[in-house]
Amino acid sequence: MLGVVMHAPGEVRVEEREDPQIIEPTDAIIRLSATCICGSDLWPYRGVEPVEHTPMGHEYVGIVEQVGEQVKTVAVGDFVVGSFVISDNTCEICQAGFQSKCVHAEFVAATSGTQAQKARIPHADGTLVATPGQPDPDLIPSLLAASDVLGTGWFAAVAAEAGPGKTVAVVGDGAVGLMAILAAKQLGAERIIAMSRHADRQALARFYGATDIVEERGDAGVAKIKELTGGLGAHSVVEAVGTQESFMQAIGATRGGGHLGYVGVNHDVKIPGIELFFAGIHTLGGPAPVRRFLPELIQMIWDRKIDPGRVFDLELPLERVAEGYRAMDERRAVKVLLRP
Repeated sequence: MLGVVMHAPGEVRVEEREDPQIIEPTDAIIRLSATCICGSDLWPYRGVEPVEHTPMGHEYVGIVEQVGEQVKTVAVGDFVVGSFVISDNTCEICQAGFQSKCVHAEFVAATSGTQAQKARIPHADGTLVATPGQPDPDLIPSLLAASDVLGTGWFAAVAAEAGPGKTVAVVGDGAVGLMAILAAKQLGAERIIAMSRHADRQALARFYGATDIVEERGDAGVAKIKELTGGLGAHSVVEAVGTQESFMQAIGATRGGGHLGYVGVNHDVKIPGIELFFAGIHTLGGPAPVRRFLPELIQMIWDRKIDPGRVFDLELPLERVAEGYRAMDERRAVKVLLRP
């Protein structure tokens, strides 16, 4: 099969890889209908994370081609959506709603990079969810979004306790930030402030439910949020970037007693303990337990109540993946969908 391998920072290739095989009786093999490039893939692409001949990709939808003998909930021929973290969905931590910390948790990218034509998914019963039937082609981008960015944005909004009567501020206008706006809207937030400097992303933010746009960053961004909220700050804040500046901006924008949901994959972020102590806020975040939300999100997409697929603003065949990485690295694309 063809699969994407990152040989070194900035060097992405499509090459022949061995077809995945059933290893454990709980495995499934899927033929991918669509995959994509994640903002977190840019960390190794930019040399921030080490990389050497690494298969890439962790977002995926497709058709089940083969299952292990112990797989019960999905069958050959099913169209499935899977989380980017493997989970059995039965352990105590999974049952508490934190499947990304399952006792068997493992990132899909570490088992079978999904920027490829096929993938092996361990613990298929706990990781994959079948759609109600074969989806119309126009639903596939939205279902793909559910695999990571929609589920992650949804978790961020839930962690920030977005809801009726709340003002929500979203730090970050990438795919996850935009999906957090969608989620906050669906959860009933009264006011949603998108922090963005890019006109195309501002337009998407408005489409998904943003009521206000703040272009300032850092301390100036915090001051603007407080100006818009009577000096108090937002009830709910989502941090969807992962830099020192964005994290401190998110803490500063959260009112006393408010909630911060942080899902930006961070590198070298150091939070001054004394500032967090005196902020007096609730915090919850980390890798999103996407599997918790998949059944609900898939049904909402199936019923055409939400359209997260619009976050993909560039579509390419798998063979042109290097072009997609460049487009996202240069911020010419929010998120790139790949067709294997």
